[in-house]
Amino acid sequence: MTLTHSPGRLGSLLGIDHPIIQGPFGGGLSSVALAAAVSEGGGLGSYGAHILTPEAITGLVTELKAATSRPFAVNLWVPLEGERSVLPDRTVLTAHTERLRPYYDQLGAAAPAYEDLEALPDFDDQVDALLAAAPPVISFVMGIPPRRVVDEARRRGIALIGTATTVDEAVALDDVGLDAIVASGSDAGGHRGAFLAPVRESLVGTFSLVPQIADAVTAPVIAAGGIADGRGIRAAFALGADAVQIGTAFLATRESGASDVHRRRLGTPAARTTVLTRLFSGRTARGIPNRFVRDMAAYEDAVPPYPVQNALMQPIRRAAAAQGRPEYVNLWAGQAAALAGDGLRAREYLAQLVKELPGRGVPYASPSAR
Repeated sequence: MTLTHSPGRLGSLLGIDHPIIQGPFGGGLSSVALAAAVSEGGGLGSYGAHILTPEAITGLVTELKAATSRPFAVNLWVPLEGERSVLPDRTVLTAHTERLRPYYDQLGAAAPAYEDLEALPDFDDQVDALLAAAPPVISFVMGIPPRRVVDEARRRGIALIGTATTVDEAVALDDVGLDAIVASGSDAGGHRGAFLAPVRESLVGTFSLVPQIADAVTAPVIAAGGIADGRGIRAAFALGADAVQIGTAFLATRESGASDVHRRRLGTPAARTTVLTRLFSGRTARGIPNRFVRDMAAYEDAVPPYPVQNALMQPIRRAAAAQGRPEYVNLWAGQAAALAGDGLRAREYLAQLVKELPGRGVPYASPSAR
């Protein structure tokens, strides 16, 4: 089998020069500067917009279009059943808040009042605003976009990317007719996107998942999870992927929205170990374990679901980041986080990946040799 570098069928579909996608980050970790840098370099920059209001989404797309003339993607979470239901009653919420009281006090942060806990932006309103703004690409995680969304995107010439954590999810996305499917292995950092079965039944490693999805769907397959350099890219292509999506290593670049304390942990020996935890948001996510994760491990199954736990933790995360205290910050990272570069600019990192693409004749270079 001969591997050659070309944009491939995904490149032809999206209008990108290189089969490399920057993973979308939620929770304020995305930035226009990062997405634009990757798109300008010939990859596909992405922005995670799931916490934004419809009005903010409209403004975001306008800003991205001003920052780059190349294709980019905006990502939304498809809501899971029950996640947007009413808040728990005050007594229950008080119990969850008091569990976190020592951390609020230690960091000088105020616990959110019951009245201040806001509902998530409505998904239908978000996606309608996004379709109207017409970014080149819309990507989804956590589920299947409604049929009306697929039809309207087709009418407007917007490419659609879905995300699967299992083969069954990939087949379901392919049946809807999405343009490409991300095979998101359990190696990947951040929130797990399982939607057909519980997360614990959907933890398939990237290089077990990619060839099975490639065999099962007709859409181009994008490998994601545990990929940070040319070796991972070459392996993904050998297993049938048409492109790769890289998250954590782009999170380590200077343009990302990650806090300094978060970025400084990536690419270090501390990033060699990651765990799955619900403690920061109420949804299962992969990150580097710290004091908070270890101290609160007994409460993994007791914390309220997303978005309640996410709202309760927000003051703690923000205060810890501002004070330079990584032991209380959600350090989202995939299992290749220790391979991330040290403070590279996004265009520099992308250029290195492009040099290492199959067929370019440039061997993998370790960070110390770059």
